[in-house]
Amino acid sequence: MTRGTVTTARRAANLLKHQTLKQLKLRQGASRASVDRFDEILETEAAGHSTVFVHAGLSDISSAFETNPYEFLMDRLDDHFENIIATGFTDYFKHSGVYHKEHSRPKNGTFVELFHDDADYRTDDAMKSFLVKGEYRFDDCVHHDSYHENGCFSKLVDDDVLVFDVGTHWITCSHLHYFESAFDVDYVQEVTYEGVDLTGGSPEPIEQTCGEYESMFYSWNKPKLQRLLLRHDALAKYDLNGLLLCFFTLGDVERILGAKLRDDPYYLVTL
Repeated sequence: MTRGTVTTARRAANLLKHQTLKQLKLRQGASRASVDRFDEILETEAAGHSTVFVHAGLSDISSAFETNPYEFLMDRLDDHFENIIATGFTDYFKHSGVYHKEHSRPKNGTFVELFHDDADYRTDDAMKSFLVKGEYRFDDCVHHDSYHENGCFSKLVDDDVLVFDVGTHWITCSHLHYFESAFDVDYVQEVTYEGVDLTGGSPEPIEQTCGEYESMFYSWNKPKLQRLLLRHDALAKYDLNGLLLCFFTLGDVERILGAKLRDDPYYLVTL
């Protein structure tokens, strides 16, 4: 078999495995967990970091602590960090052609929908914006080319920002598409969409460039990535009675995953 055939087979097998694991994890959930243990872990992992990038699954947080999950999490993040960042992704711009920083609702779950109302700042990217509570800014970045080497994703990597996953089904990293583009993998192509930005009150014509998969039949091998980071002591992972907590920095992911992608561009999407 040729290398291309083997890669295709490994990619297909990974896609099937991913979908199976996804369904299994959706059936699982968190049970009552210790608030004191959660606070202890966060205190330890937050040390030395003023900024955090958060991915949160509120359902598992609610099950673990039987309280308002958004308020529970935000109270603790505010206590430990000066800046809190989350995704404001609106990929539907490719279809709607309309972006508004206040009214374009993030699409990746309830946490970011609620966080959008608390954020002090949002980037100009019409598809892959970031929401910020605090004074962290992207003023000198390229905004309308999502994965540009001088863009917003790149700045977070350069600043080695801490990522905190809580209540997610597995390790979550919103920068994986950025890393695929940065390391020029074969299956990503750049696409530019035209539309308008209505934030200022009147339509401002804009173009947004973003890397996209050439096919829908690609899926990240999250367990493989998790094992890789654990081997390099670059991931702190905790299980609080089914509530998953993960901590890692974007600089570490770039260094460790980047080395793999240079050797094998399909590393992330194969078994």
